[in-house]
Amino acid sequence: MKLRLRALLLAAGLGTRLRPLTLSTPKCLVDIGGKPLLENWLEILENLNCEETLINTHYLANNVNEFLENYQLKEMIIKTTYEPNLLGTLGTLMANRSWFRNKTGLLIHGDNFTNANLNEFLNEHNTRPENCLLTMLTFKTSTPESCGIIEVNKDGIMVDFHEKVKKPPSDIANGAVYLFDDSFLDWLDERDFKGNDFSNDVIPLLKGRIKTWFTKDHFIDIGTSESLEKARSIFLG
Repeated sequence: MKLRLRALLLAAGLGTRLRPLTLSTPKCLVDIGGKPLLENWLEILENLNCEETLINTHYLANNVNEFLENYQLKEMIIKTTYEPNLLGTLGTLMANRSWFRNKTGLLIHGDNFTNANLNEFLNEHNTRPENCLLTMLTFKTSTPESCGIIEVNKDGIMVDFHEKVKKPPSDIANGAVYLFDDSFLDWLDERDFKGNDFSNDVIPLLKGRIKTWFTKDHFIDIGTSESLEKARSIFLG
């Protein structure tokens, strides 16, 4: 049976590396190609027929709320969860994991920009090997030392992971976009995580159990002013 899709869009970050731009604008509302980064993700999720999206907020949360109040909804339900203190990427998922039960879950680090067709990503997840708990989006990066670099076997299953290391073994990076089902939630429930970072605290524990899907489309981490300008030059409004 095909499960309905729900997404957690992580959008609470401070965006310190983009200052002074982010002193008055939250990172998720930075404009690229004539629309905020957040709007691009919401349109992608609408096109995936996502039934409901949860957005975590913290920094300049009122700006995000105002944007969402004016966003023209289609079919998808949009909710927010305010974090007085940032929970971290893993902490936010753990706090909301029961919301994903009996659904296909999509975890998105919202500070990335892409024009990839994620329907293909979803198809890859639905046909993954039974032992794989996650499906991870990957892309080719020009700055591998600043990314989480993965190694895969001939079947596209992650066998090793290198988070921001000098001289990484490849330029294929983790896009920090993941699909999962109840089997992954069960795995989370069995563990008492002390950390709060998904990439550092979860991914290394799942070597051999993550199916990867590589996109040849644009995928840019909007972490610096240089990457922001790169994205803007590609996606002119």
